[in-house]
Parts: sequence; structure tokens; C-alpha cells
Amino acid sequence: MKKSKVIFIVVMILIVSGCQRSLDQQAFTVLLTYPIADTMQTEFYSDSMKIDEPLEGDPFYGQDATYSFNTPSYKDNGDHTVTDLVTGLMWQQTMEPKMTYEEAVRYASECKLGGYDDWRIPTIKELFSLIIYTGNSGGETAGNLFIDTEYFDQPIGDISIGEREIDAQVWSTTWYLGKTMNNDDTIFGVNFIDGRIKGYPAEKQNGEANRMYFRLVRGNELYGINQLKDNGDGTVSDLATGLMWQQSDDGNRRNWEQALSYCESLTLAGYDDWFLPDIKQLQSIADYDHLLPAVNENFILTKIKDPAGKDNFGFYWSSTTHLDGMNPYDSACYIAFGKAQGKMNGMLVDVHGAGAVRSDPKNGDEADYPQYFGPQGDIRYVYNFVLAVRVDDSVIK
Repeated sequence: MKKSKVIFIVVMILIVSGCQRSLDQQAFTVLLTYPIADTMQTEFYSDSMKIDEPLEGDPFYGQDATYSFNTPSYKDNGDHTVTDLVTGLMWQQTMEPKMTYEEAVRYASECKLGGYDDWRIPTIKELFSLIIYTGNSGGETAGNLFIDTEYFDQPIGDISIGEREIDAQVWSTTWYLGKTMNNDDTIFGVNFIDGRIKGYPAEKQNGEANRMYFRLVRGNELYGINQLKDNGDGTVSDLATGLMWQQSDDGNRRNWEQALSYCESLTLAGYDDWFLPDIKQLQSIADYDHLLPAVNENFILTKIKDPAGKDNFGFYWSSTTHLDGMNPYDSACYIAFGKAQGKMNGMLVDVHGAGAVRSDPKNGDEADYPQYFGPQGDIRYVYNFVLAVRVDDSVIK
């Protein structure tokens, strides 16, 4: 076989920047500054149903469950904090009621939880580290949550006051460089009820002050910071995550099955062990300090024309099935490295921001797309671009 399951072994050794004490009051760190925890997806899917594990060379081989990386591991510290043993981050276990961004900044500055005074609002990459894709949702209703509820409290929306169950988004401190919706200043957040990253209006929502949940974090201040190296051979290594990336897409759009097959059969820079990244790996190279595309300049992405004829960048497939909607098996997660557009009131607008995580149907007649879906008219392409990934052996020993 060309390759089997790959496991990153993360060793805790010295002190992580910003981490004052470890679980047993001894200093520690991780070998990688930006280790990516697994999605925990262990079941296999076609583009319409659950299937037995495919063998190498079979259709749908190489999806998320084929590979396992850094199984999430947590320590409940018994003081309403939880330490992530993979990332080195310490988290607030239970969130306060919803608040505005300004209220959350003040709350973080005054927080003394667990005896620490260096709590902060997490970046979108720190926050996304907690997501798991064993969750599922039914559109606007909650199912299994996209976070480990053994360790973390995660409320759902309060339907008694007119909220939907999915209205339980958690804000980050990552501001979008562009504007969304009605030319709104926008902050990215993670929805652990429906498994997405979206940009949300920073100030007003439906004419009222926008209030959302915040889960504070501390420790490992290097988490989410890439250390990219152009290898000069069409690949880019990230010394922070231990991953090597295909530097540019090949300009072709594919459905999900084709994307999996393309990566599994790819030979690039002398390597033949490429695979389609899971959604957490793919999100690791999103660069929220770049607007279009929302990726570091080491990467070269294909420019497209949106349905309005304006320049944009496309969506990029991950190997992760998104268990959401009427048929929970027919969609997979992608990153919008360009504007995450939708059609609202007959106009094509950036509804969720470049760097959003959403999902497309895995297959369909290419001639039928793009289509628009949901209350914000999310654009669906179905035939998306691909960046393959492999474990960088020079970093992961």
C-alpha cells in the first residue's frame, strides 16, 4: 500500500509562550507550536450515504476518516478551566451569557478564572481548534454538538425568545478585513451547533446590539501562527503544523469524489503520499490578515469570476463530511478563500467573509451550478478547487 493511517505524535517538553503553569504545576510545551487536533470523524461516506471503509483505489478513499491526526485530549482542571493537551491552550469551561464585543473585551481583561489574569478572547484559529465533526444538525435545529460536551458547556439558542437553536455562535477576536451583509464591520465566529465559521456583524444585528457567546482562552500564544517555507519545488512547508502543502491548485474544479482521487494519485516534488486535507488542516492555512484571497502569499490560487462578473477566488474542498440538513451525508466542508457570497434581495453580496467554513453538496450536474441555498442565499458551486497536503517528514520525526 502507498500509505496507511498517519498519526502525529505531539510531545510535551518545555514551556509554551504565555503558559505559566501546567497540569501538575510543571512547565511544558508541544514540539509543534501549531499542532492541529483531529476532527474525530471515524465513519465513511459516499456522496449520499454511509459506507464501509473504502480500500486504497476505491471510490471515496482518502476522506477524513482514512487518516487520523492528534486525537483530541483534554484535562478538566477542576476549577472551571480545561487544558487541551494537544494544543497547549487552556479554556474557560462554561461561558457567560451573550454579550457585545466591547463587553467581552472588558470581561476578558477582568477575568481571574483559575487564578490566572492573562485570559483573552481567542483568535478564530484558536477557537476552531475545539471543533469536532462527529456533530450533526438539522438545518436550524441542534443535534449532536460540534464540540466535546464531556469537557465543555455549550448552550443552544433560546427558542422561547425567538432564537433558533443554532443561534449560539461563539465570537473570536479575528476581524474581517472586508465588509459583509449590509456593509457591516464583521468579526469571525464559530458555530458549534452547526459546524461552520462565518463572519458576523460586529455591532448591530437586525437593528439591535449584536450579542454572542465568548469562550476565553490562555496559554500558547504561538498557536495559529504559521511558519511557512517556500521549498522552491511547488510545495510549501509549515514548520508550525508539520504539514507540507501543494503550493498552487491546478486550475481545475472537481466534485468531492474527484477531489479525493486527485490528491491520492498526485505525485509532486517527488512525493506520492498526498491526500485531501481535513477541514481543520485546510483552515490552518487561511490567513485572515489577507483579504483576497484569504491565504498567505506563498500560495498561488486561481482567480475566478463570480456570477456578477467580478473578480473573486473560489472554494477549496476538504475531506470532511458535514453532517447537516435533510441528507446528512451529501455535503462536505470547504474553505472560501475568496468572498463567501450569497444572494440576498436579488443581490450577490459577501455574506460570511473570505476565510469562512461552509459546505457544498458533494456531487451534482455541473451545468446546474452555481445555485443559491438557505436564508442568506449561500452560493453553491459543488465543483471546487483542491490543495493537497502531506505530512512533512523533515518536521515530523
